[in-house]
Amino acid sequence: MKRALISVSDKTNIIDFSIFLKSQGYEIISTGGTYRHLKSNNIEVTEVSDYTSFPEILDGRVKTLHPTIHGGILASRKNKEHIQSLHTLQIRPIDIVVVNLYPFFEKLNTDLSEGEMVEFIDIGGPTMLRSAAKNFYSVTVVCQIEDYALVTEEMKKDGNTSLATRKQLAGKVFNLTSSYDAAISNYILNDDYPQFLNTSYEKIEDLRYGENPHQKAAFYIDKTKNGAMKNFEQLQGKELSFNNFRDMDMAYKVVNEFSEICCCAVKHSTPCGVAIGNNVVEAYKKTFECDSISIFGGIVAFNRTVDEETAQLLVTVFLEIVIAPAFTAEAVQILSTKKSLRVIKINNSLSDSIEFVKVDGGLLVQDVDKGTTRDFEQVTHTSPNENQLKDLIFAQKIVKHAKSNAIVVASQQQAIGIGSGQTNRIWAAQQAIERAKEKRTDHLVLASDAFFPFRDVVDTAAKNGIKAIIQPGGSIRDKESIDACNEHNIAMLFTGIRHFKH
Repeated sequence: MKRALISVSDKTNIIDFSIFLKSQGYEIISTGGTYRHLKSNNIEVTEVSDYTSFPEILDGRVKTLHPTIHGGILASRKNKEHIQSLHTLQIRPIDIVVVNLYPFFEKLNTDLSEGEMVEFIDIGGPTMLRSAAKNFYSVTVVCQIEDYALVTEEMKKDGNTSLATRKQLAGKVFNLTSSYDAAISNYILNDDYPQFLNTSYEKIEDLRYGENPHQKAAFYIDKTKNGAMKNFEQLQGKELSFNNFRDMDMAYKVVNEFSEICCCAVKHSTPCGVAIGNNVVEAYKKTFECDSISIFGGIVAFNRTVDEETAQLLVTVFLEIVIAPAFTAEAVQILSTKKSLRVIKINNSLSDSIEFVKVDGGLLVQDVDKGTTRDFEQVTHTSPNENQLKDLIFAQKIVKHAKSNAIVVASQQQAIGIGSGQTNRIWAAQQAIERAKEKRTDHLVLASDAFFPFRDVVDTAAKNGIKAIIQPGGSIRDKESIDACNEHNIAMLFTGIRHFKH
């Protein structure tokens, strides 16, 4: 007789699958909760403790860790010595193993204590899965509910699963158990920089393509942490693309730099407009004014609820995405008139503490740049006034999200000129100032993501009405820039913190 061992935490569809296996002549062996579930649904089943003639012990921690189980799973049907051992020890082969694991992933980020979390670390489940997966030449292993249908279809057609299918299912096992162990390791170790970097990400969807149509892409979520790009709700619009996800992430990170009401527009992973307002509609209007050309086809993010008045303005412009923590019912109705517009409601706060950059053959890992400061060093004779100081702090929070070299020119809590991605700082400054002057020539301040290697940025700033500057400092020619500021009566603050973003 053929045998199937079934032990599942998630019992979705297991009754139907078990009935099918019985119809194919399989004896079913099962454990505690699964055994009771099958028995209550009138399925003939043998409990593991009866099968092994050994009781479950340690509150169920030891159930299937027994030679009768693992010998039956691991024995190679083509190895005469293995078969002889089974015969001598009266161990019967197990042909199908169906296991899904204790919900450790699902219990992360809950209020459970460490002691409670430990009880959701599955030992027997991964051991059975790995045993069956190693012996895929002889054993069919199923660790995902969606594969019940695949196994059913093949067995109906051919009486058994194909070797190719068993190999694929075995690969899924090791993919799952490695991710499961990684989540446990990260939880217990609690170290962003361990000796071995293990991650647990689950594919949510295949994307149409990557940055370009010839590149494949997919979206994965972190199984161990919540975050803004996890569990969001798409209220309407087309499917999201690879570039959409990157721009959404950038835009929402920018608006969350501020406790005040903020709006940010992003184009090609670079802020093209950021502003603070007394209300959401004012914040959007000021953001739109920053760069009314680049916002076309861009992403707009808010850190407050989008209301009806704001929605009425949003639909007058071609946008790819509007993203916010909430939308009024009236706003949703108005935005729905733009069928292709993606409307995204964020449910989780930002959570990233580290970020990754892939290089060929390796991975770079670093802390997320959260280094803004109010502990400034005034290095010039002139001090910034209260309004200038507010604008300098505002610009400093934006410049760290722009590509280096980066310069932000701001006025009245509005980024009116952003220069980024230049190979030298003076070009970035010229770019930002040129854009700013199209809108305003007074009350201007400037932020830089890194120090000034020469005084040319200060001189250019002075010619164009900049009255205050904030930068990290640290150049061997800092004195030249300080002297230039004093000559032009410009206030300058050093932060001591660089914000390169390549």
